[in-house]
This record gives sequence, structure tokens and C-alpha cells, in this order.
Amino acid sequence: MATVLHAQSSGFGAGIILGEPTGISLKGWISGDKAIDGAVAWSLREGAYFSIHADYLFHNMDLIKLAKGKLPLYYGPGLRMRSWNGHRYWNHGHWHDHDGNRTSLGIRFPVGLDYLPAKGPVDIFLELVPGLDLIPATDFDITGAIGARYWF
Repeated sequence: MATVLHAQSSGFGAGIILGEPTGISLKGWISGDKAIDGAVAWSLREGAYFSIHADYLFHNMDLIKLAKGKLPLYYGPGLRMRSWNGHRYWNHGHWHDHDGNRTSLGIRFPVGLDYLPAKGPVDIFLELVPGLDLIPATDFDITGAIGARYWF
């Protein structure tokens, strides 16, 4: 059991993230309770966009006790870039007209739970992410996702 849990809380994991946005999720541990994660993803809702983000995550490994496996709470600051292509794009419940591409840069603060089963080199996570676009304009939103990664 210790070998499998060690594999999920060290090294590198790759998998999928489903929600807003949906794409490829990556995570690498830098210490026993700190990791860097990120995703290359696409919004699947109306007025879709390309998204890339990276987060520095802190994990509270002992907050929620399980009989088998672990369920750490994680949180931390991150950066994001989103890009829309085309003359109209959908953002924050409204259509916007724009001539060409539009890119926004901002910050994010994911808060989530990451289930590390006692057997198998995988993890499953669920997160809510408040975000704040800073460039070209200030705009707040909250996104969410569920995902899974395989650990190498």
C-alpha cells in the first residue's frame, strides 16, 4: 500500500480534466505536500476558447481521514491564459464582438479534493476555481472540473 500511495504523491502524473475547460491535465510533485499542476484545454461551451494554466498547489494530506487511500484538500495560486478566435466570442454569459483574436491573462485559485486510492497508480480530483482576468480587462468568474491522472 505504501508503494502505491508514494507513487501518487511523488513523481509525475498525466490525464484528463473534464469541465470548464476540458483537456489534458499534468501534475508534478516538488515535495511531500506541494505540487505544480497545469492543463492545456478547450472550452466546449458556446463561444469556445483555448486555455492553458499552471498552479502551485499546497496539499493538506491529513484533513480528511479514509480507511483506504487518501483524500487531501488542495489549494493554491495559479496563472491562466485564454484565447478566443473569430469575430464573436461568448464570455461570462454575453456575446462580445471583436475583430480577430482575443486573449486574456489572469490569475486563478483552485480549491479541490484529490482522491489517492490505496491500490493503483491513479488519482481522481474535483475542483472549483475562482479566477480573475487582469489583461485586457478585469473580469471575475468561477469554473470547475473533475479529472483523473495516471502516475509514472
